[in-house]
Amino acid sequence: MKKFRGVFIKNEHEIELMKIANGMTSTILDELVANVRPGVPTIFFDELARKMCRDMGVRPNFLGLYGFPFALCCSVNDTIIHGFPSKDVVLKEGDMVSFDMGVEYCGFNGDSARTAFCGEVSEEARHLSDVTKRCLELGIAEAHPGNNLYAISAAVQRYAESEGVHVIRDFVGHGVGASLHEKPEVPNFVPRGGIVNGIPGGIPLKPGMVLAIEPMLAIGTHEVKIDSDGWTVRSRDNSLTAHWEHTVVIRSDGAEILSASDNYRK
Repeated sequence: MKKFRGVFIKNEHEIELMKIANGMTSTILDELVANVRPGVPTIFFDELARKMCRDMGVRPNFLGLYGFPFALCCSVNDTIIHGFPSKDVVLKEGDMVSFDMGVEYCGFNGDSARTAFCGEVSEEARHLSDVTKRCLELGIAEAHPGNNLYAISAAVQRYAESEGVHVIRDFVGHGVGASLHEKPEVPNFVPRGGIVNGIPGGIPLKPGMVLAIEPMLAIGTHEVKIDSDGWTVRSRDNSLTAHWEHTVVIRSDGAEILSASDNYRK
């Protein structure tokens, strides 16, 4: 790996390993989403993710990271990220649940997240998830050489605010590689001073950079609070939240999504 301004530039072999890791991650997420239904305790999803990792012969990379005690984050309704799976949290009709996880394969990491619906949800909930997913798509569209990093941030923020929802500012996307969290940070908003003469700043995007782009939005406020477990992050006003994430590699002609299910073949 080479570095550009502190950011690792991956070679084709490393990108291929990351494609497999992210494909495995997406395949697991497919199965988690398929099992979302009323009456399921959220600990079920942690158990399922661990079993699938064992079957694939890989390690869930969230488990033990900074002391996190589960294989995935399972965040329901007002929980933005880092929700603990639990036998006491049972999904009910109308809930939103976000899954965030990754695996390590041959020393490289996958990372992806998505929001799912439990049965019929409110129009407000559906709109929030749709906007968050569209923010992800718009951010990815800006991830190409010739743009700077904050062009991604600007695209996410602009669309979210145009739809009347709030970008979470305390947590951001990031680089991914041999470590799950690498430079650079990828905020979902343009930091103060991040636009100069009308042009988004940040580091220039270069082929071989691998980024986890992950919009996190809430209906009521961008402000957050953290539970006494030191992990679970909620919207301060307990309003609904959504989270979508892909890991992408910058190519000469744009971004390639690595966290697609068809990047993994048994």
